[in-house]
Amino acid sequence: MSYGTAQLVDDRQRQRLLRRFGGGAAGWLDELPERVDALAREWDLTVDGPAPHGRTSVVLHCTLADGSAAIMKVSPDPGLGTSEARVLRLWEGTGRVPRVWGVDQARGALLLEAIGEGRTVAMGKRVPPMREIGALIADLHAVPVSRQERMELNPLVNRMQFLFDQWDRMRAEGPAADLVPASLLHHGHAWARALAHGASEEERVPLHGDLHPGNVLDGGPERGLVAVDPRACLGDPAADGIDWVLWRTQGCDEARARAAELAGAMGVPAERLMDWCRAVAPVYAVALADRGRAEGDQFAFLMELADGG
Repeated sequence: MSYGTAQLVDDRQRQRLLRRFGGGAAGWLDELPERVDALAREWDLTVDGPAPHGRTSVVLHCTLADGSAAIMKVSPDPGLGTSEARVLRLWEGTGRVPRVWGVDQARGALLLEAIGEGRTVAMGKRVPPMREIGALIADLHAVPVSRQERMELNPLVNRMQFLFDQWDRMRAEGPAADLVPASLLHHGHAWARALAHGASEEERVPLHGDLHPGNVLDGGPERGLVAVDPRACLGDPAADGIDWVLWRTQGCDEARARAAELAGAMGVPAERLMDWCRAVAPVYAVALADRGRAEGDQFAFLMELADGG
């Protein structure tokens, strides 16, 4: 079966990929149907249609020849798939990540186990108990890692550099320019660097690196919560809890209560987790402002937290 680009990628995803990878992604998108056809033949599967996409890849629902549901991810950057496969296999024994069924480095593609109905925590109406999130994070962090594997992981300070650089550009180009001072973002970045450097070598663990509610799937009663789309790095374990303290939080008291429960389940100091949240709060404030959501309690809370609240 042959697929057209429009069947695989909507306009929103096209713009995401062009923003992330530049004009070169346009040619890659033109060639995507041929690439997907070749992968479908190689892996003996049927492409059923697009799944929710990320910023760095096209994601497709597939069915294998034996009837198993699978996910195909194809990215303009072949290295992303190789890196993701390596860390998913590192965590495979925990059952907390999808199994890797295939890697095609030349085409920048991964074939992954499909998890449940593909529903993320972000799609739901409730915030999960922090003890459940903490158990997921603790399981990932507890995996033994060889010295060589540790050396291959990106340092957390580099991940923070990428994150703050990206959102500094977004702030400057969008509505947040008038709502979130650049100095607040720069102060947060300096704080994040200090926290990243402050963790001792013994404390540092393999981090998911992008563990927000859109990257955690409901695997059902037997599987539990499952993490996807890692941007793995090595560093302070508290950093993987940031999103869960800040997501849909309306005030500092609520944030501290979440941090206390989550930190207990993760085995990290609650105040260090809160320090990470204070450092990264300006990034969340920029994201809300750029979505036109700067009038609510959550934006006010993030600005207060970023200012040391």
